[in-house]
Amino acid sequence: MKKLIVIFLLSSTNAIAQQAISLPDAINTALKNSLDIQVSKNNIEANSILNNYGVAGGLPLVTSSGTNTETITSINQKYSDPSRNTKRNNAASNSFSANVTGSILLYNGMRVTSTKKRLEELEQQSREYLNSQVQNIIASVMTNYYDIVRQQSYARLLGETIEVSKKRLDIIKAQQNVGLANNADIFQAQLDLNAATQTLQSQLLIVQQAKTDLLTLLTLNPKDSITVLDTFTIDKGLLLDSVLNRLSTNADIIYANQQIKINELISKETAAQRYPSVHASLGYNYNRNKNAAGFTLLNESYGPFAGLSLSIPIYNGSAYKRQQQVADINTKNAELQRDILIRDYSANVVKQYEAYINNLNQVEAEQKNYKLAQQLLDLVLQRFQLRVATIIDVRVAQQTLEDAGNRLINVSYAAKATEIELKRLSNTLTF
Repeated sequence: MKKLIVIFLLSSTNAIAQQAISLPDAINTALKNSLDIQVSKNNIEANSILNNYGVAGGLPLVTSSGTNTETITSINQKYSDPSRNTKRNNAASNSFSANVTGSILLYNGMRVTSTKKRLEELEQQSREYLNSQVQNIIASVMTNYYDIVRQQSYARLLGETIEVSKKRLDIIKAQQNVGLANNADIFQAQLDLNAATQTLQSQLLIVQQAKTDLLTLLTLNPKDSITVLDTFTIDKGLLLDSVLNRLSTNADIIYANQQIKINELISKETAAQRYPSVHASLGYNYNRNKNAAGFTLLNESYGPFAGLSLSIPIYNGSAYKRQQQVADINTKNAELQRDILIRDYSANVVKQYEAYINNLNQVEAEQKNYKLAQQLLDLVLQRFQLRVATIIDVRVAQQTLEDAGNRLINVSYAAKATEIELKRLSNTLTF
């Protein structure tokens, strides 16, 4: 695999001791501290708990119930035999019943099976969503990390031009001492040096803000001080067809495919409501009625029971049929959304790959330009010291070096950013 190593060997502008953080450390910290990933892990755990035959309705249901009723009544009973007549006020009576029932679903149009499969798909879908978030976080951390490299490298480029400005000022002062330069040249050189210093201070602010963005992404204290290495490797071996062929492994597309399966299973669940359902039940009953007066003073019954019930839906206003039709439409919409996602991701891959190839070509060209700009500046400084070149010639050479260095930094970052995006889309992003 071909790789292009980009190294920015420019003078350092920050001597303050800071904590160095490597890219793998940054990614591991982001994955560990990410609140979004913690939420996704909780969702996986919840869906794993729900992925059970009991939730799907396929396990027996055992219930127990009991009632105890105490009443006070007045009784006035008359019979043909007067000796049996009963008249009593405030007679107490007690009624108690209890039962334990176990029931199990034997058949309901395979609805339990469809529900269990849907719960399995939901659990797997939540895992794919987590994978998508992991890939996105890795890509975001890498992009932010290398953006710091870019901004920091530009700051060091400015530091190099400041050193040239100082050298130019020293040459002019030396020439003035022997009467070969005037104050105008010194003033101009000093103004250029001051302007370059101000530009550097502004760039250092951009660097610090980029570091704050990275610390926020890592869920760390934004006031912490960190440094990153100014070296990265660009993978030159990516192929368009290979990236397009691996789009099917992208977590977002897998998630979309699973949503189609989930909607298909919901359609089957809805259709199952139109089929008969059969339940078997088994249990034990106990009943007792106790009266202080009346026809019976005690009536007690108990014993086991078993039963089989059949429920046949005949008509419910065509609600189940319409729900199934809507479920089928949702399945078609899920397929269309998957196709849209594949279309957009494929287009994005092609665009990113075109930019990737273009950036690689520019990196090689700009590296040559930067070396030429350095040689040009060295030559102009030598000519300026010999008073063959003017101060304007030095300024132009400095600006040429700064422009060449800036272009090299930007196209290197752009090449790395497109590489990261292509690997994210093809699910091959590693660190």
